[in-house]
Amino acid sequence: MRDLVSDTMPATGCAAPILTARGLRHAAGGRPILDSIDLALAAGRRTLIMGANGAGKSVLLRVLHGLLPPSAGEVAWHGGGPMRRAQAMVFQRPVMLRRSVLGNLRFALGVHGWRGRARDAKAAEALEMARLAGLAHQPARLLSGGEQQRLAVARALACEPELLFLDEPTSSLDPASTQMIEDLVSAAHARGVTIVMVTHDLGQARRMGDDVIFLHDGRIAERGPRERVLGAPRSEAARAWLEGRLYTGSPT
Repeated sequence: MRDLVSDTMPATGCAAPILTARGLRHAAGGRPILDSIDLALAAGRRTLIMGANGAGKSVLLRVLHGLLPPSAGEVAWHGGGPMRRAQAMVFQRPVMLRRSVLGNLRFALGVHGWRGRARDAKAAEALEMARLAGLAHQPARLLSGGEQQRLAVARALACEPELLFLDEPTSSLDPASTQMIEDLVSAAHARGVTIVMVTHDLGQARRMGDDVIFLHDGRIAERGPRERVLGAPRSEAARAWLEGRLYTGSPT
């Protein structure tokens, strides 16, 4: 399907980029997953990555965050500190340490250099933010799915990242839990955190996004302001997905 839009400019306006990728490729077992990815993420924006299952969305997040190496191309960080310490990522399935809820927060803060009373105060603030103060001493792995994801988001945000990646953070949650996660992310954005989030939920994209990057078979098929991409897509792949005619791409 020839569906790549010809516009190669980032959809983030004139704001300075916090991260850029040039000629990004990633392959696994000799099979290409991402191909010829060029993008610029503007500081302070909310970028939604969308597309069919298998389009490469989760892999793109992992490569941008440095969890997977690119097969070719480069990712350049333009933020104010070491790239990995200035970023955080929340996965679709929350990863909980074998510690209490409070212990998860204290450990993450300790890794980022917080100590003593400052760390305790920051952990307490994160508990309140996530509405988990009453569960502080419970084993984190015994929390419900929604509670674990709130803890995962709060743990990421407690370390004060400049850029937060989220990979379908509400895909398996009920509406109330989804709302609480969206509230946490929106509050972080209001404080200046740049947000990059994978979602399949059109309602969430309309609520949470400034810009949309649409992937198809490992390539950027379309990008632009949320209203334009979701309301009047130019690529056939994006139109087909939005109309329910495209469900999966190549498996990843």
